[in-house]
Amino acid sequence: MDIEWLKPAAFFGSIVYALVGVVVFWLGFIVIDLLTPYKLWEEIVEKQNRALALVVASMALGISIIVAAAIHG
Repeated sequence: MDIEWLKPAAFFGSIVYALVGVVVFWLGFIVIDLLTPYKLWEEIVEKQNRALALVVASMALGISIIVAAAIHG
């Protein structure tokens, strides 16, 4: 059984890449929020706009897939 992933360099590298992925994801969300004519969070949470929530969820999934593919190589 190969335990390459248990080595400290691989473990901490995975943590760093995960943190970079989360930061890139949030930056992408903030950019999309700034490009839209209204505040996404306010519209979804306070006004209960389900259609916008679905669009934002799709966007979040898309950004996540792109970040994961970029990190994976």
